Amino acid sequence: TECVSGCMCPDGLVLDGSGGCIPKDQCPCVHGGHFYKPGETIKVDCNTCTCNKRQWNCTDNPCKGTCTVYGNGHYMSFDGEKFDFLGDCDYILAQDFCPNNMDAGTFRIVIQNNACGKSLSICSLKITLIFEVCLELVVTEELLLEGRIQEIATDPGAEKNYKVDLRGGYIVIETNQGMNFMWDQKTTVVVHVAPSFQGKVCGLCGDFDGRSRNDFTTRGQSVEMSIQEFGNSWKITSTCSNINMTDLCADQPFKSVLGQKHCSIIKSSIFEACHSKVNPIPYYESCISDFCGCDSVGDCECFCTSVAAYSRSCSRAGVCIDWRTPAICPVFCDYYN
Repeated sequence: TECVSGCMCPDGLVLDGSGGCIPKDQCPCVHGGHFYKPGETIKVDCNTCTCNKRQWNCTDNPCKGTCTVYGNGHYMSFDGEKFDFLGDCDYILAQDFCPNNMDAGTFRIVIQNNACGKSLSICSLKITLIFEVCLELVVTEELLLEGRIQEIATDPGAEKNYKVDLRGGYIVIETNQGMNFMWDQKTTVVVHVAPSFQGKVCGLCGDFDGRSRNDFTTRGQSVEMSIQEFGNSWKITSTCSNINMTDLCADQPFKSVLGQKHCSIIKSSIFEACHSKVNPIPYYESCISDFCGCDSVGDCECFCTSVAAYSRSCSRAGVCIDWRTPAICPVFCDYYN
C-alpha cells in the first residue's frame, strides 16, 4: 500500500544477484565459487554435471584412480589422502597382489627413495615394475634408474602385456589390464589404475575403495594411526633402517623465507582459477619444505616439482594453468618434439 525501502522483485521472481529479476527455475548453480546458468555443464573427474533448477545432475561413471609421489617424500593416495613419508628402503608403492583381490595379481611397483647431499632430501628414485604374464608371478621386470630402462625377462619367449613410451619428459608404461605408470625421470611418479582395480590394490598408494579414512592400512591389514609405521610396513626387507621425518626449514630461516617467496606462485593469481577446486596450502607447504632441503639455493628443481604437482591436480580438476615461463621452470618442448 505504500513504498518500502529496498530492492525487490515482483511476485514469482527473485533477485539474480546482478540487479535483475528472474524466475526461480532460472536460478544458477554454484561450484567452486562460480555461478553456472541452467543447462551449463562442468566436468568433475570423469563425470559431467548439468545445472538444472539450482541442482547439479551428474553422471555416475566409475573413474580411474590416480596416485602421485613427488619431491621429498610427498604422497597423494588413490583416494586423495595426502601424507609425507621418507624411507631408505625398497617399498611397495602399489600392487594388486592383495588379500582383498580374488583375481590373480598383475603388477607390483617397488620404489626406493635415494637421499643425497647433506640433508635428507630426495634426489633420485629407483623404481622396479614387476608384471605377471602367463600366470607366472614374475616374468618381466622393468628397472627405472636415472632415466634409463633396463628390462630383465625371466621368460624371454613370453608375450609382453605392457608397452613403454616416451612422452615429452615422461617415461610412460601401460599394461593391458589398465595400469598406467608415468615417471618424469626425476622425483615424480604418477600411477593410474582403471576402475576395475577399485578395492583390489594395496601399498603406499592405498586400496582405491573410495574412502580415504582407511588408506593407512598396513601390510598386515590393520589401520595404522602413525604414517611412519604404516609406511614401514610396506618395506620389501625389514633389515634396512627407518628414517624419522624432520623439519628441514627449522634451522634454515634464510632458506625458509626464500622458499616462501618462490613458492608463493602456488597461492598467487596465476593459479587463482584453481584455488576453489584444489586446496593450494598442502602443495605450498611441501614446496617450502622441499626448497629448504635443496643443497643449493640456486637449484630450482625442488621448487618446480611441487608447483608442477599442484598444476597436475588442477588439470585433473578441469583447470589448465599455463604457469611455466623461460624464467620459471622452463620446459623445452621443441627439444622433445
